Amino acid sequence: MGISKENVQQPKKFKKKKKLGSYPYWSVVFSITLALFVIGLFGMLLLHANQLKELIRQNVEIQVYLNKFITENERIKINKTLAGKDFVLLVEETPQITYISKEEAAQQFIEDTGEDFTSFLGENPLRDAYIVKIRSEYHDKDKLVGIKQEIEGISGVFEVTYIENLISSINENVAKISLFLAGFAVILLITVIVLINNTIKLALFSQRFLIRSMQLVGATSGFIQKPFIYRATLHGILSGILASLMLIGLLQYANQEIEHLSELQDPQQMLILFLALLLIGGIIGLLSTFRSVSKYLKMSLDELY
Repeated sequence: MGISKENVQQPKKFKKKKKLGSYPYWSVVFSITLALFVIGLFGMLLLHANQLKELIRQNVEIQVYLNKFITENERIKINKTLAGKDFVLLVEETPQITYISKEEAAQQFIEDTGEDFTSFLGENPLRDAYIVKIRSEYHDKDKLVGIKQEIEGISGVFEVTYIENLISSINENVAKISLFLAGFAVILLITVIVLINNTIKLALFSQRFLIRSMQLVGATSGFIQKPFIYRATLHGILSGILASLMLIGLLQYANQEIEHLSELQDPQQMLILFLALLLIGGIIGLLSTFRSVSKYLKMSLDELY
């Protein structure tokens, strides 16, 4: 007796059950990674700009010209007096004071201009001098005037000079750039937060009926929220790691292409930036998911449609 094809039971195809808290996370991770990469890139720009600003300020200096025929003991005494002043820049506890003799100054002038002025003057009219680098806290116009008067009051000092217009210009430009970068950073951070929030909200939209089903079988809000929050936090941290790796690769390439760029980089500050990206990704993922799931928990069935 033949068995008809109609009587043969076809094996049932079982649909894979949706796991609570799961959604197409790779698109979410990709979007968050790009957003964090952009904010990390701007963060690196801020750090480099800040280091460049400090480097420029560390090179602000004044020239302290000494009296002619000053003795060696008097010169050493002036050096010790200057080294003890609060306004002198310290690098690894060493005062940034450079002594230039009048012979060295004359030689440098001849090398720069190609003219030996001592041959027709018959003497070297230049003076021994100290080049003193000033701490950034003392770059204010009034403070510099006070420093000039204070040093000129030291016995054996003939004159103190500095380029006043240059220092004022540096201070004004640094203030403008800092204000612009700070404002742009705030706008960028808000934009990134909104972008990540909307990405997660869109991803959770497909889970709204699953959330409703869990409510109907008696699951508590905390029980429903937990897997979503856990996964979103992990995805945010993963995105932070991926964004950091992309930034490290970009930084290594830039260091190879741009000479002396590595001199503007502080490894500790870079590490803090990368950790901040992980933290931002995790926190925004957690908060955005919590808000979105809470919203769907409060919706009626009609509103879910």
